[in-house]
Amino acid sequence: MLNIPAALRKKLDEKCFIANVEIAKKLVSAIDGTVKYLYRLYDGEYIESVLMKYEHGYTVCVSTQVGCRMGCKFCASGLNGLTRNLLASEILAQIIMAGKDNGIRVSNVVMMGMGEPLDNFENSKRFLNLVSDKNGLGIGLRHISLSTSGVVSGIEELSKLNLPITLSVSLHAPSDEIRNTIMPVNKKWNIKELLDACKRYQKITTRRISFEYALIEGVNDSKECADMLAERLKGIMCHVNLIPANPVKENSFKKPDINNIKKFQSFLAAKGVNATIRRTLGADINASCGQLRKKEGVL
Repeated sequence: MLNIPAALRKKLDEKCFIANVEIAKKLVSAIDGTVKYLYRLYDGEYIESVLMKYEHGYTVCVSTQVGCRMGCKFCASGLNGLTRNLLASEILAQIIMAGKDNGIRVSNVVMMGMGEPLDNFENSKRFLNLVSDKNGLGIGLRHISLSTSGVVSGIEELSKLNLPITLSVSLHAPSDEIRNTIMPVNKKWNIKELLDACKRYQKITTRRISFEYALIEGVNDSKECADMLAERLKGIMCHVNLIPANPVKENSFKKPDINNIKKFQSFLAAKGVNATIRRTLGADINASCGQLRKKEGVL
């Protein structure tokens, strides 16, 4: 920058840096055009991000951490734990790079990639300010979803901000007995504590909450589980996202047959719970986060 004094340029060079992302690998789905990126960060670490095309526009799924400390058994992102938090600018850069690389404007963001956003609360909060600012990317907060594995303290802090984002809670089980075996976070905050926090969050924000439920064959896909889940969600304005579990070679989990998934959905519907089956995008490129990073041997 030659339009500022040399002394200031020297000071900026000593104290500041731009934490951009660089495309290390790019996979494009031949099925639906979904694009998966393996990004290299300024310090040589790697993260993943996914660009998806819908009728309403383009959505980017961003990572918020290098790795993850939550240890969910069905997820590839946290197989080797947490390396570090991402800076707000590194979360933002994933959207900017995807937009530039494809010559498109991103209209929606889901914070559902690698990492737990509420375990990186300050940077996630700063990112939300930057991405929605009219001098930033100008993406409305109503077009942004933040996913959490159930960090109750983070939900409480998020509720204080009263942002019009969509809170998406990875529930994945209707009982503590099941959830304890697949999501270690449940041992710190059990389902009752989590759902009570969701009710308080909803009372403040008046926003509908989305509950993610990855269906795992023989683990959480029975009629009893559906009935229990419906009972748990009483009193919460919500939507349930049923997700066929992604196979991860480090565990033996399998997704149920599609007919069984539809049965689970109908069981919930009979109890008055609004549930949809998530459409799988990028199936031919392992578009669920963590799989590419592991495959490339950068964990």
